[in-house]
Amino acid sequence: MVTGASSGIGEATAKAVARRGATVLLVARRADALERVRGEIDQMAREQGWSGGSAYSYVCDLTDGPAVDALVRDVLAEHGAVDMLVNNAGRSIRRSLTYSYDRMHDFERTMAVNYFAPVRLTLGLLPAMRAQRFGHVVNVLSWGVQVKAPRFTAYLASKTALDTWSRIAGRETYADNVTFTNIRFPLVRTEMIRDTDVYHRSRAKTPAQAAEVVVRALEDRPLTISTAVGNVTEVLNLLAPRLMDAVAAAGSRRFPDSPAARGERPPG
Repeated sequence: MVTGASSGIGEATAKAVARRGATVLLVARRADALERVRGEIDQMAREQGWSGGSAYSYVCDLTDGPAVDALVRDVLAEHGAVDMLVNNAGRSIRRSLTYSYDRMHDFERTMAVNYFAPVRLTLGLLPAMRAQRFGHVVNVLSWGVQVKAPRFTAYLASKTALDTWSRIAGRETYADNVTFTNIRFPLVRTEMIRDTDVYHRSRAKTPAQAAEVVVRALEDRPLTISTAVGNVTEVLNLLAPRLMDAVAAAGSRRFPDSPAARGERPPG
């Protein structure tokens, strides 16, 4: 099962695992986009003669608890246990605290999408995984959980919560051969960053490149996949926390909030 499968990393991952013969359960909110991805997978499977590679689409707003519960019931009834789950659906917000004082909803909605939604879905699928004594969960996270980048308080707090929850959950399910991988991605050029002008000059992975990392996580089942920059920064944050605070604060001043983050309307 791949969430957020209607575009970006989710779409690329769904196609990559289908190409390897997996039965893919596509989950997203947008029915038309989801059906497009399903149709493209089926077409590629026919044209290229894949062994397996079938796809099924499930429209679901993952922030709607009862809808998630219904999704779990339907999937288990139709397919049995889900062997592998990719929690990819997410939401990013780049906004400094200066413009967040009256925006508590930013923190609530990032937690709803990035933390509570994958936790609820994972909890629904875990009993069947543990019963069959096999399962793997991959969480698409950000290297920001290590870097602690300014202006991402809402986004990175929610991703860090999922990172920690999965690390502990994996210890509880380890004896049942159910494992977790947290992928701490650098920047990936998806719709999520399209309207943020600071990213236009930044290096970024393509969704296809990110999908290959997800496939490796599914096949090798490592505990975490991180970047060298993320790992080094995490160590420096521990060894010299105040120095890193100063460095981060200085660097942040070079990239101010976008007009949208400041609540400014575009001209015209």
